[in-house]
Amino acid sequence: MVNLDLNRALASNMENLVSDVIVNSMQTDGVSNEDETTYTNEKWPDFWGYFNEIAELKAAIIMKAIWNVGKGYKSIDVRTENILKIISGWGKDTFDDILFNMEIVRRVGGDAFAEIIRDGKTKILINLKPLDPGSMRIVIDKKGRIKRYEQINKLAGNKPIIFKPEEIFHLSNNRIADQIHGISDIQSLEKTILAENESFTDMKKIMHRQARPMIMFKLGTDDTTKIQQFVDKMDAATNKGENIYIPDDANSVSYEVIQVSVSQIILDWRNDIRKKFYRAIGLPELLPSGGGDSTESGGKIGYLAWEQIVERDQRYLENQIFSQLGMEINLIPPATLSRELQTDQSKDANQGLEFQPGDTTAGVAA
Repeated sequence: MVNLDLNRALASNMENLVSDVIVNSMQTDGVSNEDETTYTNEKWPDFWGYFNEIAELKAAIIMKAIWNVGKGYKSIDVRTENILKIISGWGKDTFDDILFNMEIVRRVGGDAFAEIIRDGKTKILINLKPLDPGSMRIVIDKKGRIKRYEQINKLAGNKPIIFKPEEIFHLSNNRIADQIHGISDIQSLEKTILAENESFTDMKKIMHRQARPMIMFKLGTDDTTKIQQFVDKMDAATNKGENIYIPDDANSVSYEVIQVSVSQIILDWRNDIRKKFYRAIGLPELLPSGGGDSTESGGKIGYLAWEQIVERDQRYLENQIFSQLGMEINLIPPATLSRELQTDQSKDANQGLEFQPGDTTAGVAA
């Protein structure tokens, strides 16, 4: 027997073999030293594709918009109500539709744009026409103020259409620091989106193999003609779901069914990916899917936290509508649970102070 000296064992050096995870540093898209700084969302086609291809992502963003603007609005006065009622967008829109449209687009692409159309004489707002965010160029002056907008025509050779700042209704998503544009909710989710696609493709193959497993036939011959005849007959029968009958000779044909079982780790991984879409845009999973915290108290607390996020988003939209369009409205907030939580808290405070009939009856010592 060979004697092995354990003192000669070597340790691995994983530091040189496995690279560390590094988060790339970034600079803001702020004003440059030039007279004009421009920005065009060149990633809009990618973001638009992600939105339409990933069902969970699309559902989360649409649900976010529904909670922010889905219950409609109340006009401050009759004049505002009458003006907003005649807005038709591309001809079949309402102001509700346009607001919902722009709320989704600003989260998908970072910015949403609509042409402001006013009466030539009275300057009264008569329409809002949503524009393709991928065709819009924002032009900033040296002071960091919007100088103009340019719509890059999709037809090659045509000159851009110039808009003054007051001619475009512009909504940004999470514009922070000195950024000259908003930030898409999808931007931080790209790796998650790719992981979800990869996971879905893998699961699709696994589930297909569960329904139609791969069968390895072991043929007792190396005659290629006979092998091909067997393959043709077996494949034809399998595709039609038919039976096949062969001579009973264990030495000529044997088979082995190969199946792959789905690991619970894979299922948990997919669930976590789906939940990340909701977490990334600040949407409690319990709202669209009925999931999340299964306890009543946990659900109420999550809903209450969500109310604060909706209020902030609605306040942003109301302020932008007033400052850019001159229209003052109040978006209808979602139903609140604050009163119910206050009632629950009051019950909890009194718990233990309630007397039962037997509590006031003197006992008899044993």
